[in-house]
Amino acid sequence: MSENYSITLKPVYSQTVPTPDGVKLPNNWSLSWHQAATLEALRDPNIDVVFNTAMTGDGKSLAAYLEVLQGDFSAIGLYPTNELARDQETQIRGYIEKFQPEDKPRVVRLSGAELENYAENEGLKKGAALLTRTTQAEIFLTNPDIFHYLHQGAYLNNDDSPDKLWNRLNKSFDLFIFDEFHVFAAPQIASVINTMLLICCTNRRKKFLFLSATPDTNLIGRLQQAGFNCKEIDPLAQNKYQFPDTLEQGQQLQAQEWRQVARTISLNFIPLEPSFKASETWLRENSNLILAQFQQYPGSKGAIILNSIAAVKRLTPFFQELLQPYGLRVGENTGLSGKGEKERSLAADFVLGTSTIDVGVDFKINFLIFESSDAGNFIQRLGRLGRHDNYEKDGQIIKFENFTAYALVPNFLVGRLFQVDSPPLEVNGIYDRPFFHGQITQQYRKINDFRGYYRRWGAVQSFWLYYQLSDRTIKQQYAQSRDKFQAACEQVFDASLKSQAGRIQGWAKDWKELSGKSGNPIAEDAASFRGLSPLQCGLYDLTEENEADRFKTYDLPGILGNLEIEMWTEAAFMRLLKETAQRTGQPIAKGRFAHCLAFMKLRSYREERLNWKFTYSGDLQPIADAWKVQVLTGVEISQPENPWIGGINKRLKKEGLVCYVIRRPVAEVRMRLRLPMHFQIYGISDQYSSHDATAPYCIAFAHSALLLDTLAYTFQSKGDEIWIA
Repeated sequence: MSENYSITLKPVYSQTVPTPDGVKLPNNWSLSWHQAATLEALRDPNIDVVFNTAMTGDGKSLAAYLEVLQGDFSAIGLYPTNELARDQETQIRGYIEKFQPEDKPRVVRLSGAELENYAENEGLKKGAALLTRTTQAEIFLTNPDIFHYLHQGAYLNNDDSPDKLWNRLNKSFDLFIFDEFHVFAAPQIASVINTMLLICCTNRRKKFLFLSATPDTNLIGRLQQAGFNCKEIDPLAQNKYQFPDTLEQGQQLQAQEWRQVARTISLNFIPLEPSFKASETWLRENSNLILAQFQQYPGSKGAIILNSIAAVKRLTPFFQELLQPYGLRVGENTGLSGKGEKERSLAADFVLGTSTIDVGVDFKINFLIFESSDAGNFIQRLGRLGRHDNYEKDGQIIKFENFTAYALVPNFLVGRLFQVDSPPLEVNGIYDRPFFHGQITQQYRKINDFRGYYRRWGAVQSFWLYYQLSDRTIKQQYAQSRDKFQAACEQVFDASLKSQAGRIQGWAKDWKELSGKSGNPIAEDAASFRGLSPLQCGLYDLTEENEADRFKTYDLPGILGNLEIEMWTEAAFMRLLKETAQRTGQPIAKGRFAHCLAFMKLRSYREERLNWKFTYSGDLQPIADAWKVQVLTGVEISQPENPWIGGINKRLKKEGLVCYVIRRPVAEVRMRLRLPMHFQIYGISDQYSSHDATAPYCIAFAHSALLLDTLAYTFQSKGDEIWIA
């Protein structure tokens, strides 16, 4: 095992307060300061937007739904992952059971797949299905994707008025909750700002609540610019947290009715070379450490959170074989895990997962090993540990004895934290969370916040919504709202909607000249929530036990490097999907396969990642010299030993790909622009560089292309000088 750098993180106690007048709580319950302050802010008619920045584990969910639990109040909860929405549904139903409100609020949770299946089963269009489900709820839980597309008019028929869905929905709910919002990038933040402006300009005042331990200053500033009255609930700034040094001090705080929200954690930094499979290799070589944890502390529950789905898929059977002889269940939870496997994994003794489990899911674990890609990601994943003293198994309460974490980090981070002159951390040091989080934020990799996106691309969405309000069916009704919306959007995004109309017309004209088709790929990408992936493929996963969960989607770059697949036809894929749904009696949503590039059978996960690159048969220099987002056809894949790549290339080179091309190697662009780990940017060669060892160009797709467009000017500076906004 490599040298270990260990520190201790102090526990966290949160101040409770007397129950506010008129608030009903279950017996022996009390509210944290931030919960009472959030309720007060939501009840204040002068406040529109509330930001709750309480620490992980301090009950932000109860703060969000407390008013609903008092009766005659309704809320929409928007969650970035379906796993988190499912986890929150369980929590909320638990609150309802304990609070026993007179008018018991109905809870409805709806993902994209569930909406599609419900609509099909009921013989309804998606829009009608959405209306039906939302009118059956006082608490409606969904994802911000559905919320975005509903306001964009995606679920309407041609003869529907544009406000048919959002007008009913927005009038029906009092509060809009955005949870774990820090995980979103500029395009999603721009979407939420646009939607909030639409709601406020067409409705009586509504309340908006953002829950995040790490709020986005871009969002707060822009909402204030738009005229929203914002209130930040920050317990740390108000000295509502204590970090006791000793057990006795903790007991004194409890006697004064402070509530413990995070336990003492022993945190071990494991420095690794930043290379492919470094974490995976360390985990295999140190698997005895994991076994020892379960043997030394019976009743432990643990998790491994990694960056790579393929790594989790390879390691899960390894740990199953290691731990099952000791009666320990091992689960997995990734973007390629079936729904059933994901649900079962959270009850396992040891779960391996990716970002599907690090966003807000309320784990009851006392042992954590995790990778991270940047400071926010590190703090997010570490926050899964130390939230609970115990858990229930087979009707028994099992108490945790200790809380231990291993952070698998690049060796440069360990150097900055422990090995420099006057290091910020010392081995065996004891630190409180705010100080430690500050050091991680300062010393670890910071990713770009793309603040230039709002001015460059945010108003494209604004124009679409403004255009809807100009529809003949509602133009008169919303005349004042439309003018108000235009003024607010132009203020927030510092761009005129008239100029956006010209840009959109120009993209449509360019696409018509290139393809001979009507449409507007660039505008469609800019108006989408997460971007339209042009490289998504349909997978039939033969490694999945549950037949109904075998139908999945995955991006082509991940397939090329990590999966053993067999090409298949769309007709055969869809035929088997229909047969499986009928035979198993389990509906399988098929809308996500409508625009797949290709269809394949997934046979296994590769032990070693294969190399590949994008190629272009012409000259990329004039395309790069344009310094703009454009639609490109003729892109192909080079992977010489791949027997099925020819079939992919036949389809791929005809695709019009929204992209941005820069004449710099991808590694340099990633580093100099501080791009996020999963940013869609890849190396690409043209006819003059096809034999170069390193592709001299890089290409970004979809939303990544729009984001790159806001930074690429930095490469136009003379010489090697570069500055980053």
